[in-house]
This record gives sequence, C-alpha cells and structure tokens, in this order.
Amino acid sequence: MTPLRLGTRPGNTARANEDFVGITSCETTCLVLLDGAGGPSELPNGCEHGTSSFVTRLGSLLLGDMTTTTPLTYILANAIRDVAQLHNHTCDLTSPGTPSSTVVMARLHGDTFDYLVLGDSTLVIDVGDGISAISDKRLDAVAAEEFAAMAALPTGSAEHQQARIRYVSRQRSMRNQPGGYWIAAADPGAAFEAHTGRLHRRDIKQIALLSDGATRFVEFGLGGWTDVLYLLAHEGPDALFNCVRDAETADPDGVRWPRAKRHDDIAAAWLTTAS
Repeated sequence: MTPLRLGTRPGNTARANEDFVGITSCETTCLVLLDGAGGPSELPNGCEHGTSSFVTRLGSLLLGDMTTTTPLTYILANAIRDVAQLHNHTCDLTSPGTPSSTVVMARLHGDTFDYLVLGDSTLVIDVGDGISAISDKRLDAVAAEEFAAMAALPTGSAEHQQARIRYVSRQRSMRNQPGGYWIAAADPGAAFEAHTGRLHRRDIKQIALLSDGATRFVEFGLGGWTDVLYLLAHEGPDALFNCVRDAETADPDGVRWPRAKRHDDIAAAWLTTAS
C-alpha cells in the first residue's frame, strides 16, 4: 500500500482551482491543505491576482517553512504576512472580500506529530482505537438565516445565486473578528485563533486532510470517516472524489443536500505512519 496519497480537482473546469494540497518529505514530513474563498464573482475582492494565486503562494510558503521546529501558528502567521506584503502595493487587502483560505497543516518530525486547523477544512486522525475529526466550525454559526434562505432555492438558479451573494456578504462582514470566524487572509493574527495540537508519532496510524468539498462524502451520508480513510488508503483520492461528484450530479438542484455550489473544488491528502 502506498504510504502517501494526495490529489485535488476543480469544481468547475472553466475556472481556476482554489484548493491547494502539497507535501514535503525528508527528515520531516509536512502536509498542507488549503481551501480558498474568493467568490461569488459578482462581489469584488480587491485583489487583482485572485484566490487561486493566493492559495498557491500561501501553501508554497507554508511547506517551505514547516521543515523547522517553529510552532505552526507562527509559521502560518509569518506566511500570511509575507503573502500580504507581496501584493499589498497593488491590491486592496482591506476589502471584505480579499482572498482567504482555510488551512490544515500536519507535521511529522522525529517522534512528534503537530497539527493546525483553521477554518472548516478537516483533519482526520486515526489513533488505532478511535478516529478524531478536527475542524473549525465557527463559520457555520455565521449567516445561518442567509444560508437557510439560500438552501430553500434550487442550486444553480438565478434566485439561488442572489441568495448566495447575500449569504457570502454576511459571512464577509464577520470575518476575522471576535464573534465571527477566523480564516487566513491578510491578518497574521488569525493564525493564533487556529485549533492546534501535538501527539506522539507512535499513536498515529493514519491521517487525512480534507477540504469541505471532500467532507461532503460524510455530510451527504455516503459513509463515515472510516470509509473515507479506507477509500483514500486503498483506492486513492479519485475514488473519494468520484463518490462525491456522483452524489452531487444526482442532486443538481440541491433538494436532498442544500449547498452554496453544485460542485465545489475538492482536495484530499492521506498518509500512513505504518512501516
């Protein structure tokens, strides 16, 4: 069995993929998964480079810095600051819609496993006698009324899109502030609001990093976290992605599974520590 699998797929081939997944592996094994947020296109984001560029820059910086033993929160804060400095002279990074991203970071160094989760992407950890799924769900508490209004409309319709614009506008108004939710954008301070932890390497059997496009597998009731890990381990990310896409296609109007987008960008990484 291959000890590592990773992949990503756009939700719409007509636009750039705003998910990012990557790995570095030598003495230290580091994985990063990002799920960028930049839409809908009707709303301005203040950045001429776009969300795909943002996640690529941020993900590359994170992977480059994670091979040190610096705490992951500081690595993320520094990377957010450095990406902002790359384009703050051309873009309005104070715009409510400036590109942002969830972050999942996982680092295996010696006998230590460190992780960080910011936003509603998910880290799944199998410790042998149980599975934990770690995600930052503060976003779910924001704009609940606007989501309900959007969910009542057929996905892909003009009315649904207008409701989605209102939903995202409300989310943006609550981004990176107390009482709202925290995400990687232009404020390095968001890094210190992330969920973090450390485990002993010997306690880890396998891990998976998943964007919310991939966690639809569980949210749709297609299977549980054990099934996700099995698919990734034995068939690879494409098998997981295909299950989600088949379900989305079977429910194009979002009647069974109300959602903001018919098809979302999707990304996953899986790693086993078994020898």
